[in-house]
Amino acid sequence: MANNYIYEFGDSLYFNITNRCENNCDFCIRHVKDGVSGSELWLDREPSAEELIAALDGYDASKYREAVFCGFGEPTCKLDVMLSVAEKLKQLGYRVRLNTNGLAELKYPDRDVVGELKGRVDCVSISLNEASAEKYDAVCHSAFGKAAYAGLLNFAKRCVQAGIDATLSVVDCIGAEDVAKCAEIAAGTGARFRVRKLIEKDTEY
Repeated sequence: MANNYIYEFGDSLYFNITNRCENNCDFCIRHVKDGVSGSELWLDREPSAEELIAALDGYDASKYREAVFCGFGEPTCKLDVMLSVAEKLKQLGYRVRLNTNGLAELKYPDRDVVGELKGRVDCVSISLNEASAEKYDAVCHSAFGKAAYAGLLNFAKRCVQAGIDATLSVVDCIGAEDVAKCAEIAAGTGARFRVRKLIEKDTEY
């Protein structure tokens, strides 16, 4: 375990702040790889906000298209750390993106998570993954069960309403018919829609 809390991928700067996640998706990259682009992403401990903010001194914001919370876990499992770092990133001039399962408001029912993201996060990419609650539950194995699907769709709608650029995404392995259904579902939330390529063991990534 190399504790790569910050890593470069493409033209963006990525933040790997936890390995925890409420889901255990069948197609998760963690089942086939230990990291991306040469960066091992399994952690033996989670970083503090203070550590991450101090580490930002080693990076030049002008070099990167955006800063992205995305690693080998669900960033909102460390919501307060993520919010603190995102606020600092915005002060430094970064565009900030959150890649998420969209379940934060189920995880923190007493908090206005979308309200806390506004002003700190410019865009969110939410893993929709399937065309119904039943199919989602069958492949994502969420701790929230079938309630997860409605929760992530509500999260997407609330992000759109708050002016946060939101995208719902699916993996191409679910089949053309379900991809088309997911596109309609995404349109109903007001979010954008994106189809991701399935990452397999021999996929360059």
